[in-house]
Formats: sequence, C-alpha cells, structure tokens
Amino acid sequence: MIIFNKIKELLIYRQVDFDIIEHEAEGCTDIISKIRGNKLQQAAKAMVLQVQNGTEQLQYVLAIVPGDSKVNFKSIARLMGGKKSTFAPPEVAQKLTECQMGAVPPFSFNDKLTLCVDERLCSVGRLYFNAGELNKSISLNADDYFKVVGRNCIAEIATPMIAKV
Repeated sequence: MIIFNKIKELLIYRQVDFDIIEHEAEGCTDIISKIRGNKLQQAAKAMVLQVQNGTEQLQYVLAIVPGDSKVNFKSIARLMGGKKSTFAPPEVAQKLTECQMGAVPPFSFNDKLTLCVDERLCSVGRLYFNAGELNKSISLNADDYFKVVGRNCIAEIATPMIAKV
C-alpha cells in the first residue's frame, strides 16, 4: 500500500479532520509552502537521520522540523543516546520511508525509524506536509496530529534559520 493511502487510512481511523491538497509536484519546502499558501513555520519538514551510538549499529530517526528551521544534529544525537548524527544516505532513507525524498510525511510506518518532532510544531495551529507523494499534501490541525502520533516524540530538535536579507 502506498504511503499516501496509509496516512489517509490512519487519519480516518483516528477520526481526524484533514484536507488533501493536490498541486504540481514539488519537494522543496519554500516553494511548496507558497503553492499551498501556508506560512513556512507551518510546514512539517521531514528528514531521515542516522545516529552513531558507539557501536556499529546505527539508529534511524525521522526528524520533523518547521519549514523555517534546520535540524539540530547534536540535539538528535543526545536525544537518542548517541555521539553523532548525520543525514542518512538517500537510498537508506527511501527504503525506510517508502517515499522519494521531498515527499516524506511526518509519520513513521517503520519500526526501525524513530519519530522525533520539534516542539515548535505544537503551536503553529495547522500543519502542512507532503503526504508520500510530491503532488499531494495534507493539512490538519497540529493538535490532531499529536493526538495521532502522541506527545512522547516531541523534543527541541530544530534551530531557526536566519532570514537572508
């Protein structure tokens, strides 16, 4: 089953109101936010990271940060009890998420992929994200998102980007 359908079924099962937004294929947060008409901080940007914890075994994290932020690699490593975190190789990220990069949603459907969501997404009102496909997004209330994924995944894992003047 494709990820878009998994998300829809999960949200329907959890009785969450959501909107599907169909648009031109786009995976860049800045551009898709303009197309959808959402504020950049309302975009839930998903990145797959790998954490080194001193053993040869890597841990994988699906880090969700606001669109106007970047992931704080040190925070992710500390949170996971590791020494260092980096972006996972694209082929690993695609295998873990079953999505092409740019279309990864803020949901993990893989036990090997730990979900971590930046705390600032709790207060943005409405979340917008690509939903497993580059041409489909979903919008829902942030509180409803956290009702689905839980609050144990919330942490301070992002740093605001400084606007270029």
